[in-house]
Amino acid sequence: MITPDQIIDFQRDGVVLLRGAFDDWVDVMRQGVERNMAHPSEYASENAVTEGRFFDDYCNWNRIPEFERVIRESPMAEIAARVMQSETAQVFHDHVLVKEPGTPKPTPWHQDIPYYFVNGEQTVSFWIPLDPVKDASLRLIAGSHRWENMVRPVSWADNGDFYDKGQDWTPVPDPDANPGESKVLEWPMEPGDVVLFDFRTVHGARGNLMSERRRALSVRWLGDDARYTERPGRTSPPYPGHNMVEGQKLREDWFPVIWK
Repeated sequence: MITPDQIIDFQRDGVVLLRGAFDDWVDVMRQGVERNMAHPSEYASENAVTEGRFFDDYCNWNRIPEFERVIRESPMAEIAARVMQSETAQVFHDHVLVKEPGTPKPTPWHQDIPYYFVNGEQTVSFWIPLDPVKDASLRLIAGSHRWENMVRPVSWADNGDFYDKGQDWTPVPDPDANPGESKVLEWPMEPGDVVLFDFRTVHGARGNLMSERRRALSVRWLGDDARYTERPGRTSPPYPGHNMVEGQKLREDWFPVIWK
């Protein structure tokens, strides 16, 4: 499912594309997304769009049976461990992102890591489109997982600061304003293709001006060296009442190890 050369590409660029890796799971994922949208969680958001619809929701795999099947039964966990070069793959959370036709709002450039209470070099996110995507595809800055400082996290609703307290953040980049300064990777994708990227890799997505929906399921995984860390405020996801402390491996009753 993943070759040694693809693992090398991931370690170098912080991102790699696998074609057709989840072709057999697309229908299951679509069913899960529809169930999630019909029964959103307390974390669901419409992202303050004024045109179209940009729905996202996360941390539902324990209550959406289709998502649990993907996490436990598909090759995802093994691929995650291999690309992270980890002995284990521990699930962190799922994330549904749906941009309906005529939704110009882009997903802002960001890293996932500063939103999370996790640090580590062995992390990977799976981004799987459930509709053909061209202009609404994921965009990623190659090598940004090696940047010294984390990118300032912002609210997707208004681009304001995510945390009230300051930190030595790198300003949010704008590769389109400075073309050629960064290597931006972006691919047309079909349902069942997947982009794998490090939690530290800077990424964003265009708005959806296509005539079709752009549904995507993302699942985030942790490797051997991932540990809990404190952030300047409430993280996303927040997981209230987790009772973990700095440097602790994430509790396996909440974040199970799926593959060893």
